[in-house]
Amino acid sequence: MGERARKNIAPMENNYIKQQQVKERALVRRRKLLFRRLTLFVILTSTIFYFLTSTLISRNDLLTEKKREKAKLEKSLAKLDKKRTLLQDEVVKLNDKEYIAKLARSEYFLSDDGEIIFNIPKPKEKNEEEDLSY
Repeated sequence: MGERARKNIAPMENNYIKQQQVKERALVRRRKLLFRRLTLFVILTSTIFYFLTSTLISRNDLLTEKKREKAKLEKSLAKLDKKRTLLQDEVVKLNDKEYIAKLARSEYFLSDDGEIIFNIPKPKEKNEEEDLSY
């Protein structure tokens, strides 16, 4: 009986009812616009977050690669510095005539008058002897 009674009742058409309907439509419209704005904001925020995160990850990878390269170059620099100091020492030694004479005797088998040079082979290491025995 409640449903039939509602169907038979005609809505009132006065200014108050019309104002309430206009307010209700405006409220529904505001909700739709709010939902659209929030959706747009979420999409925009997600897109910006994605780009920032991908940029951060790529920069982090690049930084890690640069750190590895730096460590490798620092090792190379240390080796080159050591080699440079050895070469500088060699230059200082080459300015000494006694060192040059000793070097000529040992490397090029040059001798003074009346000198005899004996070449004694260097002893082999134990590891090489063990490898050869198998």
